[in-house]
Amino acid sequence: MAVFRVEKTDNYTVMSNYHLRDKSISLKAKGLLSQMLLLPPEWDYTLQGLAYINKEGINSVREGVKELEKAGYIKRRRVRGDKGLFAGNEYVIRELPESEKPSYENRTLDNRTLENPTLLSESS
Repeated sequence: MAVFRVEKTDNYTVMSNYHLRDKSISLKAKGLLSQMLLLPPEWDYTLQGLAYINKEGINSVREGVKELEKAGYIKRRRVRGDKGLFAGNEYVIRELPESEKPSYENRTLDNRTLENPTLLSESS
């Protein structure tokens, strides 16, 4: 078996590899999310900005962002200015997806009583 080792000197990023193993999102979405995670927090996350630093155009970046939103990795909120007009988007970018519905998979009812308990009164 071949062993590959990469010398890390500088300019590398440490991030969760959860999204890289997620088979529900495309390779484009994985790359876009990886890039968004490595950008500094103060970077201006716009479709134009992401398209500028990549080969893809704005429409391709938009599709990738929508896919990541649908998968729960990105949450976008429209921001309004002082006069109530659209001022841009605010993005929350996650290393792990946020599920839309709460998971009931691991919950058990082993020690729970589903019937009404018998009430005991001291004055009987």
